[in-house]
Formats: sequence, structure tokens, C-alpha cells
Amino acid sequence: MLHFFRVPLTILLLALSITGSHAFRKYRHPEIKSAVFLSPKFVLDQGSVVNEYYTNIDFPRGHIAIKGLNAEVVDEAGHPVPLHETYLHHWVIARYYQRLNATNPEHDDHQKNKKPDHIFVRNSGICQNNSLGQYYGLGSETRGTVTDVPDPYGIEIGNPADIPAGYEEGWLLNVHAIDTRGVEDKLGCTECRCDLYNVSKDEYGRPLRPDYIGGLGCCYDHTQCRLRDDSESAKRNLYLRYTVKWIDWDEFIVPVKIYIFDVTDTWKRLDNSTGQNSEHECHVEYNIEPCSTSGMTDIRCTDSKRISLLMPIGGYIIYGVAHQHSGGIGSTLYGEDGRVLCSSIPTYGQGKEAGNEAGYIVGMSTCYPQPGSVKINVGETLTLESNYSSAQRHTGVMGLFYILVADQLPKPRLSLRVPIAKQVNKGWE
Repeated sequence: MLHFFRVPLTILLLALSITGSHAFRKYRHPEIKSAVFLSPKFVLDQGSVVNEYYTNIDFPRGHIAIKGLNAEVVDEAGHPVPLHETYLHHWVIARYYQRLNATNPEHDDHQKNKKPDHIFVRNSGICQNNSLGQYYGLGSETRGTVTDVPDPYGIEIGNPADIPAGYEEGWLLNVHAIDTRGVEDKLGCTECRCDLYNVSKDEYGRPLRPDYIGGLGCCYDHTQCRLRDDSESAKRNLYLRYTVKWIDWDEFIVPVKIYIFDVTDTWKRLDNSTGQNSEHECHVEYNIEPCSTSGMTDIRCTDSKRISLLMPIGGYIIYGVAHQHSGGIGSTLYGEDGRVLCSSIPTYGQGKEAGNEAGYIVGMSTCYPQPGSVKINVGETLTLESNYSSAQRHTGVMGLFYILVADQLPKPRLSLRVPIAKQVNKGWE
């Protein structure tokens, strides 16, 4: 009964001290670092629109794990600007590799056999054709939506092994904001109704389809939404203030992949030799038609849009959240057997202050499943459902769903101690 205690006391204490110090060093919670940055200044007047792309923005550097990222529009004094004054349609942060000493990504030289100056690094999602490749992106809901990545997971960036020789990592920020002070129809302006912007061509000068009545094609950079007759000029300088949280990378962080699904995805299976088994075209936005043709609103009306999508890999869902616009009443991602993988519901504001603006979505609920409890199998068919109120028409709405997926679960903490203990026992049995 007592043969396990034949180890000399000094040897046993030494083994325990090594085991204990090793576990403490490896498993102590890494310090979460945080930094607040400002975008370049943008200027908005009543009814005006900015949709700018800023390259080489300030962002944490090095081999790190992102643990959270959020943003809001502020004025020159740093005060948050409410949505009923400046509507944040969306902000997006994207990652790219930049050739050392290269210039703006928009002016790449694409000569034959010449390596590009910039290589955009997309997320792991299934959308293609330069659509929804960002790492982060939210809209009006940004102040009230949690983006924290739980321990021990993280979004890995800055790994020297992944960055091509002669390149460095860079970050791009897109800010799309609409000033609704003094406008004739605030909701119509935020939903980018083409008649309110007096637009018949897109930002590249191409004629819009006759049936295109609203969306991103009508509220691009420098467009103007219709003002009331009593409106006066009131330009002001604004910024996107974004906060990044991260930790230094180590071997015990479990990396997660970013997937963005779009309910407007029109995809088809491919049968070719390229190794790609499906082709996806994500249209990003769509319209909601009113359920009543009488002109009378009916609060019971719901528009439900569903799409089935093939998950290319398997893994464990660590986090999930939807993105919807005004009128949204929730979105759900289902597994192949009908089980709910994640459901995300909007919160509407009830006041006037920033973060609680009445009539606007000011937050989306998030999913944090218990580790290992929500698994997606390789090749599983998922169903995305996006629900909106159809009591009135809505244009340019979105039905996106973000999930973070881990290929594997973290190893139990006790596993580090077991091999050492076994070696001690074997040597003295």
C-alpha cells in the first residue's frame, strides 16, 4: 500500500517543483493588451455620404492573437455620435500582405509574371469574387455587440511563416457612414433608396438596373440624400474610433477560422479538376417587399429568407453573430439535421443617446457554446435563415452570419503533469 512513497523526499519535492512551475508558466492567463486607434478624418455635411477605404491603418503588429475588435463614430472632441445624426452603415477591417516599400493597393502594377505589390488575405468563408473577405465588420449594432474571443482561442495574425518573403502585413479599413441630419426621410436615406439620392448610375458610371430601387449602388462615396427645405450646411469632422484587444501568440492558443455566410449566396456545385467543388456569388444585400398591398402596415408580417450552404471543413463553433439592418428580427444558422447552431437576435434602441437610439439596431446577441458542444462535420449542409419584418418595404438589407470555428479543442491542463508523474512512478516502483 505504501510503495508509492519510497521516492526520496528531495527527489519528490524537486519533481513537484518542476511540474508546478512548468504548469504555472505555461498556463497562466496571458495579459490581454488593448489599444484605441482613430481612423483618418472624414468630413460629413447634412445628408452627405462617405464610403472611404484607408490603407496601412494603425493596428497591432507581431505574431499575436486577436481577442476582440469594436468601433464607433466619434467627433473631434471624442464624443460618440448617435446613429440618428450619423448612421454607421458598416465598417470593415481587412488584412493584406504588402511588398516592402510598396504604395497604395489601389495602384498595383499587374504586369505579366510580376508579383503583385499587395496580396489580400481573405477569411476562411465561402464567398468569392472580392465579396465578404474581411476579418471584422459590423454596422449600427457595433456599440452593443460583443466580439470577444474566449480563452484559449484567438484569431492568429502576423505569423512570420505565413507572410511571403519580401512582404509585410498590412490592414485596410472601410468606413461607410451616412449623415441623416436635416434629411427628408432618415430611414430611406439609411436604406439607400435610389430616388432619395437621385441616382441612376453606380459609382463607376454604369447604369443601374431599372428594378434596382435601393442599396449600396445608390449611396456610394460623395452622394447626397434629399434634404428638407429648411436644412442648412453643417459640416463636421468625424473619425472611426476602433479598439483592438490581443495577446502575444504562444503554443497553447487554439487558432480559430473566420467564416461569413450570406443569405443571398447563389452558389452551384462544380465538377472539375481545379479542386474547387462549389462556386459562390454573394450579393450581400436584398430587398424586403411589404406584405400588404393596401398600404396598411401589419406588424404580424415576416419575410423569411433561407439558403442551404455546404461547409467545406469541419470544426467546433466558438462564437457566432448575425448582421442585420433596420427591420431585422433575427437570424439562425441550422445544422443538417435541423439542430440550431446559433441564433442571433437584434436589440433596438429606445432613447436618443449614442448606443440606445430609438428605431435603430444597437446590438446583436451572440453565441458562445460550451467548448465541443456545437460541432460542424466536414461537408455538412448548413441552412441560414434571415428574418425581417415586412410590415413595410426595406431596401438594401443584409443577412450575414459570422462564426469562428476551431479545428480542434484545447488540450486538458492536467495533460502536462501526467507524463512527468508517470516517469517518477516508473522509476521508483
